[in-house]
Amino acid sequence: MGKIRMTPAVLEQIADRFKVLGDPTRLRLLQALRGGEATVSELIEATGLGQANVSKHLQVLHGSGYTSRRKEGLFTWYRLSDVDVLQLCDLMCGRLERDHLAQQRLLGRER
Repeated sequence: MGKIRMTPAVLEQIADRFKVLGDPTRLRLLQALRGGEATVSELIEATGLGQANVSKHLQVLHGSGYTSRRKEGLFTWYRLSDVDVLQLCDLMCGRLERDHLAQQRLLGRER
């Protein structure tokens, strides 16, 4: 697969995708889906968020292609569309950990 040319339109699309990930509630939902498919009720229980809040954010995640969903009777099951989003979160967590350790060293509070 060739490299994507970083045109202004492509950069705008990338920025839009990052905006979706810029909300802690949506990140919590993605992390809750790390373990596999879940219903809205299960996501409410896993995150402690309210039903309206979960539904609103799942709609955004689904619209951005981060999640897929399927209906089974009265229930809608959500899952990650692609685990690449978790790799992105893991990269950032690693970066935060390195930054924290560097800050601790600067302050003389190394573990």
